[in-house]
Amino acid sequence: MEFAGVIFDLDGTLVDNMHFHTEAFARFAGRHGLPPLDMTQRARFDGKRNREIFPDLFGRELTEDEHAAFADEKESLYRELSRGSLTPMPGLVRFLDLLDAHGVPYAIATSAPAPNVPHALGEMGLTDRLTRIMRSGQVGRGKPFPDVFLAAAKLLAVPAERCLAFEDAPLGVLAAKAAGMRCVALTTSFDYDALVKAGAAPDVAVPDYDAYLDCCGEWLGGGDEPGNAPPGAAV
Repeated sequence: MEFAGVIFDLDGTLVDNMHFHTEAFARFAGRHGLPPLDMTQRARFDGKRNREIFPDLFGRELTEDEHAAFADEKESLYRELSRGSLTPMPGLVRFLDLLDAHGVPYAIATSAPAPNVPHALGEMGLTDRLTRIMRSGQVGRGKPFPDVFLAAAKLLAVPAERCLAFEDAPLGVLAAKAAGMRCVALTTSFDYDALVKAGAAPDVAVPDYDAYLDCCGEWLGGGDEPGNAPPGAAV
């Protein structure tokens, strides 16, 4: 199947950075007397907006000032920990080159707070390439609702059902599928079985973009190896 647009999540999808977020959350939790996140919690939280995560963590409603202060504290920790250490996922630049060569537009659909987006793209040297950006904070509902993916498709002027989404977290996969998109999962945090267990089976699961192009990139001339498809239906 050929696609008319591609939409990427950011954290854990364009860049393998979730360990920095995990460490930032651990330090944040320690400061506030909260337990560290386990993978069950991460399956519920990864991809959500901070204003949806923090009340759950603290077990109470938060004021707007608390939301702002906690978000600034945690995300500042993340940016400090990750500074100088973020690089594109293997094969990403090759994939972007192929999309450009075939005239396929692409955008980002992320739950990341605004300051984190230029931080990550700048660290990866992709600021000038990934310029169409939609954040969950700019739409009515965050992931697992499809709003941010639908808004990103509008940025591309491409029907959502003709877009291919790339995600890494269960809630993100659910959001992309709810938008009517085929979805490829990057297994940076959750493998295929973990995604299925969370009720968020992707169409395909791969470790990186080189693997995607090798197994499923024939629509871009990226190659195809029969019999070497990853878990899920090929896209």
